[in-house]
Amino acid sequence: MAKIERKYLAHFINTATGSTTASYVRLGKDLEEYNAELSAQVDKTKNILGETSVLISSYEKSGSVEPYYAEKDDALFTRLQGIIDNSSVLDDCKTDIVEVKLWETETEGAYPAVKETAVIEVTSYGGDSTGYQIPFNIHYTGEKETGTFNINTKTFTPTSSGV
Repeated sequence: MAKIERKYLAHFINTATGSTTASYVRLGKDLEEYNAELSAQVDKTKNILGETSVLISSYEKSGSVEPYYAEKDDALFTRLQGIIDNSSVLDDCKTDIVEVKLWETETEGAYPAVKETAVIEVTSYGGDSTGYQIPFNIHYTGEKETGTFNINTKTFTPTSSGV
């Protein structure tokens, strides 16, 4: 068995706003790591026999993109700067993110993927002398679709409704 290199789990974020056609950018430039934290809701109870039961009832999935260095004419920068400039809230911060399994079998440039609705939270902006930084969090909503993602055309094609 061979270990899977981290570069084979790709995360593409949709930078388009509103009902505009999706425009995906791959996360990772300048990032040393990106983790989708699951933050499970865990309930433990102990009965009178001394047995413990564990129940996982939900997940609050999120990820932190830090650092993110702004680059002029980059679609993700434009989206993040728009959130800052407009103090965007509610649906104006909505997007989707596609997790692509590049270690799986590819068919004509398309790999197995899961698309999930998410919300962008810009946590700050400015930074130090290394460049203009806009760190942000991604909060996943749990609304998912399975499908394939073509890394050449950057398009998601659903295969079913839900995961």
